[in-house]
Amino acid sequence: MMNSLWIAKTGMSAQQTNLDVISHNLANVSTTGYKRNNAVFEDLIYQNLRQVGSQTTEENQLPTGLHLGLGVNVVATARKFTQGSLQKTENSLDVAVNGNGFLEVQLPDGTTAYTRDGSLKLDSQGRIVTSTGLPVAPGITVPADTKALTISEDGTVSVTVAGNPAPQQLGQLSMSSFINPNGLEPVGDNLYLESEASGAPQQGQPGTNGLGVIRQGFLEASNVNVVEELISMIQAQRAYEMNSKAVQTSDQMLAKLAQL
Repeated sequence: MMNSLWIAKTGMSAQQTNLDVISHNLANVSTTGYKRNNAVFEDLIYQNLRQVGSQTTEENQLPTGLHLGLGVNVVATARKFTQGSLQKTENSLDVAVNGNGFLEVQLPDGTTAYTRDGSLKLDSQGRIVTSTGLPVAPGITVPADTKALTISEDGTVSVTVAGNPAPQQLGQLSMSSFINPNGLEPVGDNLYLESEASGAPQQGQPGTNGLGVIRQGFLEASNVNVVEELISMIQAQRAYEMNSKAVQTSDQMLAKLAQL
């Protein structure tokens, strides 16, 4: 069988995966704190039919080899952690990380997850939680008689309660950074988990040690650029069509061969 049939098949399969990634980006164009993905390709193993540099005579060597590639494969999806635009909301519980780092979230099993989604809420107990009800580290509870809540750039949460005009500090939001954020494991709900590839979290106060600052009353928009994604979609479609054309051409050549 002609290798071109299998090679073109790998190209079609890779572009299908590429389109899946692009579709996921477009679906999350309005997701707070979402970071776009892109598919990473690599060529497959080569058939080495003539070794480059091998001896043709005692004095001469081949200047080039004969290496036939066997297609392409998608090996990874790389996440682009560039800053999304900050959108003003006027909500005192909305925060955006302006710069590097992640907010820490406490999971039900006691482990820590990480997020860029700062659309925070209060639960029935007055705890500051995510939109899915997970407490934000280090676990801050707002009094029921709170009249005003402020979150400073360093993550300090302060409130003004009834009958006391002096601000009362409740705690400070925890933040972490990673040497390899692309190694974080996405688990949905705008959350990431630490992995062996990401390295250990480097905890710190917002605005120090390379961490970003907290902006109250803002949310970080997705960093997906719709125009770029549409261009990538067209490129994926054209590449898929060209690979399908290669399959058709190989089939026609085999049909000619069978007629001989």
